[in-house]
Formats: sequence, C-alpha cells, structure tokens
Amino acid sequence: MNELLLSVPDMSCDHCVHAITSEVSGVPGVQVVDVRLAARTVRVTGSASEAAVREAIAEAGYEAA
Repeated sequence: MNELLLSVPDMSCDHCVHAITSEVSGVPGVQVVDVRLAARTVRVTGSASEAAVREAIAEAGYEAA
C-alpha cells in the first residue's frame, strides 16, 4: 500500500474538499482519501497511481502542485 501527499493550493472552502474527495474516491485503487483544507493537502492511501490521482483532482477543477 502506497501513500501519496499532494499540495492543492487553490482549495479554499468545504465545497473544494467535497469535490476533490468525491473525485479521488472514485479512482481505482484508492482506499483512503484525507483532504485537509487548512494545510491545502490531499493524502491518498492505496495502490492508485499518482497520475490517476492528479487527473481526478483536475476533474474536480483543481491542480495539484
């Protein structure tokens, strides 16, 4: 099981958190998604690739730095 930590500097509200959590949760191989608004980070645990997680974040309308 891998852990991935990405910065998403454009997150600014609970809607952002919900949108990102929803998209990333649907990625095959993702077991846990932890989105922290205050830190503007997304921590993902599972076997999903970083590219797939970044793409899901982009689908939610945000860019992972």
